[in-house]
Formats: sequence, C-alpha cells, structure tokens
Amino acid sequence: MTIFNLYIFDKFGTLLHYAEWNRTKKSGITREEEAKLTYGMLFSIKSFVSKISPHDPKEGFLYYKTNRYALHYLETPSGLKFVLNTDTTAINVKELLQQLYAKVWVEFVVRDPLWTPGTVVTSELFQLKLDEFVKQSPIFGIRNI
Repeated sequence: MTIFNLYIFDKFGTLLHYAEWNRTKKSGITREEEAKLTYGMLFSIKSFVSKISPHDPKEGFLYYKTNRYALHYLETPSGLKFVLNTDTTAINVKELLQQLYAKVWVEFVVRDPLWTPGTVVTSELFQLKLDEFVKQSPIFGIRNI
C-alpha cells in the first residue's frame, strides 16, 4: 500500500498545506493550479453526490477510486478538507484521516500561537510530525511498479 500526497484546504478553498511521499508522476502544472483543480473537483463531486444520492447523505462524499489511485476525503465540522491520494489497495483511510486531524493538525497547528487561521502552515514541527505520522501508518509504503 502507498500514500502519494496530501492536500489540506480551509473552508474557502485556500491550500493550507501540501505534502507528498511516494508520488512519481508530476502533473505538469504548478502546485497552485493543481490545488485549484483538486478543490474545484471536490466541490463538484460533493454537489453531485448530494443531489443524486437516493438516501440522505449524512457523511456525503468519502472517496473515489480509479484503476490507478484512490482519493480519500475528510471534511471537519469547521470546514477543513483533508484530501489523501493513495494506491487502490489502501484500507481504513477514513480512520487515518481522522487521527491525522486530531493528533497532528489540532496538536501542532491549531494549538500553535504563531499560526493564523486561513494562512499557509509553515511550521517545521508540524511538517515533521505529519511526516512521522504518515510514515508510521500501516498504509504507507514504497510503490511497487
């Protein structure tokens, strides 16, 4: 199993943090353009799911899977959006994203007196703890091609 990259957006679509681990193919566009496309796609998918769901979608959109990767999504009550791209065999990613939010984001960003909500996270401690958390997760691995 492999984790490729992570986007963290605020409720307005601002990219607060981006990290990547085992991503081998680049998109050919800037990170900002890629983030805008990703956020726009999430907005469209969420809207689509809420309109066509045959049941009340309490959790809404959680993930989608292609034949090459899976995109996993967690939105917090405050509107933060965590987007994790993995290989297609990754399991229990929702729980991983919830733990990432509680154990890394809240501890090392929300409680950081130097961070202002809505601004890019530049804390080296957060980046270090995020990297440790992801690399210690059961779904982190080197991609076998």
